[in-house]
Order: sequence, then C-alpha cells, then structure tokens
Amino acid sequence: MQSAPTHLDQDYLDWIVELSKRYRQSQIKAAVSVNSQMLRFYWSVGQDISQRSLENKYGSRFYECVGLDLRNALNLKKGFSATTLKYTKYFYELYAPLFANCQQDVDDSQTDSNRLHGADDFEMLFCIPWTHHQYIINKVGGNAEKALFFVRKSLENNWGRGVLLNFLDTDLYESQGNAQTNFKLIPIGQLL
Repeated sequence: MQSAPTHLDQDYLDWIVELSKRYRQSQIKAAVSVNSQMLRFYWSVGQDISQRSLENKYGSRFYECVGLDLRNALNLKKGFSATTLKYTKYFYELYAPLFANCQQDVDDSQTDSNRLHGADDFEMLFCIPWTHHQYIINKVGGNAEKALFFVRKSLENNWGRGVLLNFLDTDLYESQGNAQTNFKLIPIGQLL
C-alpha cells in the first residue's frame, strides 16, 4: 500500500497552492460567464417587453403575472419579481439606442455618430453585475452615455457595489466623461 504524499515536500506544497489558485480562477470565470448569460437573457426579455408593447396589451399587473407564470413554468419558488422584470425593460431601453446599428452589418451610409459605440462597448454591458446596472439605471436619469461611462469605469477599476454607489453620487461623469473644452478646433494649415 502506498502512503499519502508528505506535506514536507515543497514541490508538492507549491503544486497544491497552484491548483487552489487555478480552481478559484475557474470559479470566477464560471461566475462571470453565468452573469453574462443572465444579462443577455434580461436584455432579450427587456427587448421583448419593449418592442411588443406588452404592458399596454396586458394591463397594470403585467409584470406580476409574467413573474408568476415564469416561476410556475420553471417550477421556481422565487425569482422573476415584477421589479426585476421592469428593470429588464429599462436596461434594454436605456442602451438600445446606442447600439441600434451594432448588431447590423456596417455599411458606408452609417454616420460617425452611429459608429460611436461598437461591438466592444455592447459586450461590455454584459460584464458587470445586474445590481450594478440597477444602480446605474436609478442614477443616470435616462442618460445612456452617462450610464455607459459608469459601466466602463466599473470594469476598468473593478468597482464593487459600494464604490460604484459612491461615484454615482458625484459629478465624475460631468468632470471626466463629458469633459468640455474652451478650445476651438482649428485645421493644422491655419496654425502655420
């Protein structure tokens, strides 16, 4: 019978540490992937509700009914609250105008303003937690550019919920994201 490896062997200990790190990294990647897929689902739900005008068709208790029917169909005890379902619509309607041309083939007739936000910016939406989106939606007053600024900052700086909330209550967007200049653009030929 073979004995278990001794914990005195440094190579073995280093290997265990490395395996532990790889396991944690795999867990993080899995969580990010699950979050991304859920956000894509929420986007599609918001798109359905918005484009089909379902609230108008089914009345004031629409969100409660959808939530209950989904929980029943999926045999879930909780989830799909009316609030979450409303946020899916807000989520879609806030960002959709920025990315209206993102999912279509790019052609020469597009204006530069339509090209401001491409596939990378669109994909960025699915990389932060859902609660971040809810906080951003609550604070930006329908300003999609401001919302996208905070999505980008959250990713760049790995902001947790508390940090994001602190910055949402500042004028960070106005001072950095929407910076104005007093300088007039002058063609180089006129400078000489």
